[in-house]
Amino acid sequence: MHKSRLAGFIIDCRTPDLEAAAKFWSAALGFALKPVSMKPEEAGYRSFDTGPDGLNIEVQQVEHPSRVHLDIETDDVEAEVVRLVTLGAKKVGRVHTWCVMQAPTGQRFCVVRQQRGADFAAQAHTWD
Repeated sequence: MHKSRLAGFIIDCRTPDLEAAAKFWSAALGFALKPVSMKPEEAGYRSFDTGPDGLNIEVQQVEHPSRVHLDIETDDVEAEVVRLVTLGAKKVGRVHTWCVMQAPTGQRFCVVRQQRGADFAAQAHTWD
């Protein structure tokens, strides 16, 4: 058995100015930006402060057309990928520790490791 739930939304921005995009979305959504991360694997991302139990919302600098995609967080990425493939999704690729997927209707989304708070075990769905 494993658990999963909606982790949040990623705003993919095809732009040379990630900071300007992040400031726009910060003002539009009413969430302050978190400090810039110094971790190399987080370059190209800006995160919003949505509170300890809020959804993860990030702006991501991308090369593909701008769009919004969602992330599903799980305590077992491989098991969740198998579950979603069984439902009709396709694996598109891997990035670091997550898997990029495509729904049968064409939308892209990612399966990521647990992202949010201590309430994960109580709030996530349990799957066989």
